Amino acid sequence: MSDLPWWAIAILVIVAIWIVAAVVLVALGRVVLARELATILPNLIRLFAGLLRDGRVPLRAKIVLAIASLYLASPIDLIPDFVPLAGGLDDAVVAGFALRFVLSTTDPALVRSHWRGDPATLERLTRWLRVGGVIPPAVP
Repeated sequence: MSDLPWWAIAILVIVAIWIVAAVVLVALGRVVLARELATILPNLIRLFAGLLRDGRVPLRAKIVLAIASLYLASPIDLIPDFVPLAGGLDDAVVAGFALRFVLSTTDPALVRSHWRGDPATLERLTRWLRVGGVIPPAVP
């Protein structure tokens, strides 16, 4: 493992912490929350990528998404990712602000159409970000 670069070790540590947190949540009986935790990052990546490719998303929202995506992909962070618990905090804040801006400038139904995770998770994120309105429920 000492042959790995520092950033690869940092990624492995983050993944390990993420897995441990999910296992602890399952052990505590919080299975739904554990599932949300396990899928939030991949779902946000797919959401941002889908919105960046969608021609209906305003240019200013795409600029914010692109900057946030670059920051999230960068190995350089305000709080190093290997710092337990706080390491991913700056990434979460950046993703949250980007999502809040996109939700305030883009039709919430469009954002919802790109979300591949549990709709309740997006609803919860919306509430946590205190976006003006609730994303309307999906019509079957």
